[in-house]
Amino acid sequence: MSTHLTECRLPAEWENHATTWIGWPHQSTDWPGKLPAVMWAYGEIVRILTGPGREHVSIFVNDKAHEKKAAAVLTKAGVGTHAVSFVRLSTDRGWLRDSGAIFVEEKGKLLANQFAFNAWAKYPNWKKDAKVPAKIASHEKLLIRRVLHDKKPVVLEGGAIDYNGAHTLLTTEECLLDEHIQVRNPGFTREDYESLFAEYLGTRKTLWLGKGIVGDDTHGHVDDLCRFVNRNTVVLVREQNPQDDNYRPLEENFERLQGATTADGEKLNVVSLPMPSPLHFSGYRLPASYANFYIANGAVLVPTFNDEKDRDALGILSELFDRPVVGLHAVDLVWGFGTLHCLTHEQPSLA
Repeated sequence: MSTHLTECRLPAEWENHATTWIGWPHQSTDWPGKLPAVMWAYGEIVRILTGPGREHVSIFVNDKAHEKKAAAVLTKAGVGTHAVSFVRLSTDRGWLRDSGAIFVEEKGKLLANQFAFNAWAKYPNWKKDAKVPAKIASHEKLLIRRVLHDKKPVVLEGGAIDYNGAHTLLTTEECLLDEHIQVRNPGFTREDYESLFAEYLGTRKTLWLGKGIVGDDTHGHVDDLCRFVNRNTVVLVREQNPQDDNYRPLEENFERLQGATTADGEKLNVVSLPMPSPLHFSGYRLPASYANFYIANGAVLVPTFNDEKDRDALGILSELFDRPVVGLHAVDLVWGFGTLHCLTHEQPSLA
C-alpha cells in the first residue's frame, strides 16, 4: 500500500516506544561457538527492556520450537510472559536494526517504510530477512510503503542512519557513497540520497561523516560511530592512540562536525566518547564501540567490553540522558560484528 508523503517525520529513538523489535538468535555462524552465551545475553537485554514501567518487546521466532527455546531462556532470566510477544517468521539472522521497517510519523499516524535488504551484500541468505518489514506492518496493522527510486527498490539498513526527531539525519560516505564498495545502490549520488531521505523520512538536512570504525563489516554504519542524544547534541567516538587504525578517520569525522548545524539552524554540540581497546576474533578486528547503545523507554543500554574505558563511557552517557544508563556485557555479542543497537529496532508510539 502506498501513500504520498507531503509531511513526515522520523521520530528520535528517545521518544516513546510502543515496542522494541528483536529477532531471537539462531544463526550459529554469526557467533561461532558462542550461540548459547548469546541467547543468555538476549535474555538479559529483554529483562532490562521490560523492567517496571519500561516497554514491551516483540520477538521474531522461526517456529514453535524456536519460540519454546526463547521462552525458556526468558523465564529463567526473570522476564514475565505479559511483557513480550512472539511473532513467527522464519528469518536468516536477527539484526533487526538493519532488516526491520523504518517508521515515520505522517499526519498523526505511523507508517512503515520498507527499504530493500541484501544482507550488506556479504551473505547469500537474505531473502527471508527481506520479508521482515512487511510482517511487522501486517502484525501492527500499519500502512507500508516500498521505497523506490526510478521504480527500483532502494537498499538501506537502519544502522546506516541516525536522526534527531527534528528533520536532521546522520550517515557516512563510506557506507553510502564509496565508489569501491557500491553494494547498495550503484550510481547513487549524495543528492539522490538527500532527496530520498527528504521524501521518505522527512529530513531537511543530512550530515555526512567520512569513514566508520575498523572491523565494521557493514561498510561504515553510523550507529557504531556517531549518535544523537538530543536534538542538537551527538556523541562521537574518538581513538586516543595515534597508532591505532581508527585514529585518523575518527579525527577527520570530528573535524567535519565542527561548526555543523541542525536543520533548525542550531549549532551541533559534539561530545567525545572513547573507544575500547581493540578486540579480535580469528584474526579479524571486531567493531567494538560504545556508540552502539540503544535508547529504550526506561533505560539506555550500553555495550561494555571488560575494558578500563567502560566506566568512562558509561559516565559520559549518564550525564547526557534523562534515564538510567545500564552497561551490558557485549564481548560475546560483538563476535557477530554488532551489539545492542544492531539487534534492536524501536517502534514509536504516537499516543
